[in-house]
Amino acid sequence: MKLYDSQRAPNPRRVRIFLAEKGITVPVEQVDIIAKEHLDGPFARIIPFGLLPALELDGGAVITESIAICRYFEALQPKPALFGETPIDIARIEMWNRLVEHEFFRHVANAFRHSHPAMKELEKPQISELAGVSRDRALTFLQKLDPELGGRRFLAGDSFSVADITGLVAMDFMKVSRLQCPPALANVLRWHSDVSARPSANA
Repeated sequence: MKLYDSQRAPNPRRVRIFLAEKGITVPVEQVDIIAKEHLDGPFARIIPFGLLPALELDGGAVITESIAICRYFEALQPKPALFGETPIDIARIEMWNRLVEHEFFRHVANAFRHSHPAMKELEKPQISELAGVSRDRALTFLQKLDPELGGRRFLAGDSFSVADITGLVAMDFMKVSRLQCPPALANVLRWHSDVSARPSANA
């Protein structure tokens, strides 16, 4: 088993945090996105879509998409349950993970991809107007999220979950996307401080 990782990219970090929460260690091979190693060379022959992270199993099967990889490890090691245990918890975590991914993380990533000079050769064309719209939508999501977090500790309830991992990675990626959480959003900032203090956040 081998995990193809890229240290500076946000999606691989989701898997690293997930594995740290589980206490699972797997062999890792770094792939340099800026050098386009994911598009050419040995990795590209294994993963034709050039997607990171990617998990290559001992039998040769390959799993891409960070959440799919996390689900694989959840099935191998159910505890702690980061995707939920009861039907309502599973549904709530799935709901919040999708909301954060599609309404927040995606916009933070687009703001970066369509504005940062380092992405000029990877994101063609870069659309500056899309970067601006994405920043506005990311901040709008945080404004809507703030009152939701007023009544609970974590995104999907009282227990840390994969939804919090997605949210943490997206929040931390705001810096390189030239975004800042408004100081008035006290509940969001409290949640971010709490999840950032977990040892897994250093993964």
